[in-house]
Amino acid sequence: MRRLIVFNQVSLDGYFTDSKGDMSWAHKSDPEFNAWTQENAKSGGTLLFGRITYEMMASFWPTPAAMETMPVVAKQMNELPKVVFSRTMDKASWQNTKLVKTGLVEEVRRMKKENGNGMVIMGSGTIVSQLTQAGLIDEFQLVVNPIVLGKGRTLFEGVKDKLNLKRTSTRTFGNGNTVLCYEPVR
Repeated sequence: MRRLIVFNQVSLDGYFTDSKGDMSWAHKSDPEFNAWTQENAKSGGTLLFGRITYEMMASFWPTPAAMETMPVVAKQMNELPKVVFSRTMDKASWQNTKLVKTGLVEEVRRMKKENGNGMVIMGSGTIVSQLTQAGLIDEFQLVVNPIVLGKGRTLFEGVKDKLNLKRTSTRTFGNGNTVLCYEPVR
């Protein structure tokens, strides 16, 4: 069975975007963190996105600027298979992308039963909350940034049931970011 991992940057007060949907606060240049990100990107798998995150990623990773600033990550992001869940998109033009218009929970449940590498969700708070509620997420990798936003969107907006987690690892970087990894207690 394939594992489903959430990888997201969050503020100290728990938001993955600010009140205007901006995430630029999460992109601080730090050689140690960048090296870890590049190594983490090599793990492969299928990338899952909602429409907003997909459009943001598709507007950056296929560009020369992405290849210049983070060539290893850009190569992986462009080559890996991707699935975008959207009821409003008509097509997905970023290479290796499949568009799924309905049945998020059912499709992810089906994908988890397939053989192959794991799956990773980045951003995509609405999808994270729905799949958390459905009990389909196997690991949460949260990069806590040393910033307080005051307002914004949480990854778990709409989750109705309490979810107990156990910490599996922690790593702190020179830029103040701390990666916290959790798995659901089942």
